[in-house]
Amino acid sequence: MAGFDDIAKKAQRLLQDGKVQDALKSEKAEGVSDKVLDGVADAVKKATGGKHDDKIDGARDQADKHIGNQ
Repeated sequence: MAGFDDIAKKAQRLLQDGKVQDALKSEKAEGVSDKVLDGVADAVKKATGGKHDDKIDGARDQADKHIGNQ
């Protein structure tokens, strides 16, 4: 598992980089995260036959508060 530990450490260093943080908080990243969240919400709504749309929308909105540019 030494290889995995090395990858994890490199990923942590990368995420601490200021340029990476700026990119993750950019408008482009926000647009991507919104698109992904919308797609997931729509898929779940379709799978549940529209019975839980309000709860799904609420969960999507809560997730959006924690992801992307706020």
